[in-house]
Amino acid sequence: MNFTLTRPNLIKLLLPLFAFAATFLAVKLIDSPSGRGTAGAGAGASAGGFADARTTDERIRSLQAAVKGDTSRAAPYAALGDAYLQKARETADPAQYARAESALRAALQRDSGDAGALSAMGSLANARHDFRAGLRYGERARAAAPGVVKPYGVIVDAQVELGRYEAAERTLQRMVDLKPNLDSYARVSYFRELHGDVAGAVAAMRLAVSAAGDARENLAYVQTLLGNLELGRGRAAAAERSYRLALSRYPGYAAAQAGLARVAISGGDLAGAIRRYRGVVARLPLPEYVAGLAETELAAGRRGAAREHLALLEVQQRLLRRGGVNVDAELAIFEADHGRPARAVALARRAYVAAPSVRNADALGWALTRDGDPRQGLRYAMQALRLGSRDALFLYHAGIAARDGGRPGLARRHLSRALAGNPRFAPLHAPRARRALEALR
Repeated sequence: MNFTLTRPNLIKLLLPLFAFAATFLAVKLIDSPSGRGTAGAGAGASAGGFADARTTDERIRSLQAAVKGDTSRAAPYAALGDAYLQKARETADPAQYARAESALRAALQRDSGDAGALSAMGSLANARHDFRAGLRYGERARAAAPGVVKPYGVIVDAQVELGRYEAAERTLQRMVDLKPNLDSYARVSYFRELHGDVAGAVAAMRLAVSAAGDARENLAYVQTLLGNLELGRGRAAAAERSYRLALSRYPGYAAAQAGLARVAISGGDLAGAIRRYRGVVARLPLPEYVAGLAETELAAGRRGAAREHLALLEVQQRLLRRGGVNVDAELAIFEADHGRPARAVALARRAYVAAPSVRNADALGWALTRDGDPRQGLRYAMQALRLGSRDALFLYHAGIAARDGGRPGLARRHLSRALAGNPRFAPLHAPRARRALEALR
């Protein structure tokens, strides 16, 4: 059978057809803000052709010297901005965003059409959850360099987070046609996952693993994403193999260590999960890791330690906000679970108006449910599931909204699906889902 690869509806079929090159661009999918980007993948070749130093700090120092020696060209400043973005991913220090922005604006002052600087500005905007700005910069970068693949990733990420899924599918198809590599395969995997095609997402991520070549950070990054997919569908042993392979190539890789903590949770080993999470948080206190630790401690009855880490989580989110990152959706979930539901509703509404994605629909639905309006909560929970997602938390939120909104049959269906893949999908919510389902039965 022959297929025309430019047809948008072939994204679900096209990946097995490609023979792909092992070369790939500097910017990894880690630049994406969809819940999948944390600290990790290396920056590769820097903008403008400047050679990378051995570490990000060395690279920054060499590029700082380069801009002092050449103040007229955009390329050194664009490369420096990209290095600061990489440092932000490695350290979770939002102050690096301001440094990146300063360098990138200096680049654009020298050349307003520099594609590398425009793409990096788009990645920065996406990292700060300003997806409309990310889309604008990505489109400007694509217009400046239509044959370069990097701007397409910026555009896809923004379109997905803005809830423009049909447009994202078309852009992603073009990206894969232009260069089937790690960046495009990983994004296809996420797109499939959003639509409930978990097996297809795993297949795409395995292609991304193959495309990672010998670069240890690249392989650790995509092996970790593959582990996340395997764990989500209940294959804990396969997930653990992926995480351990990531760590064998990149020891101490935080995302893989957090993955092993979730594997421990899936096996009922809360103490082991806490030990791993504590090691991760000590090195890289990203909100998702701090939240994972705090909720695991609550599930284990360690309330004093959990309170300390929940306070740390609030501090980290405030620091991100001061660094220009929009954390409304994340704060809404936190407030709905552990704080003030009324504030959660206000935050989630603002997030949803700015970017009506399935992720923000889930946040708003859960906030409304926790604030005592489960019927409206269910309305948004169903929007979160409209693509066919099998995300266990989405399904759990929808199940509780349906239960509290007087829809017991729908509640049983969603709660059963939430527990079907990984019965211990979250240390606090999975037991609550089981209890709710037993009561409904």
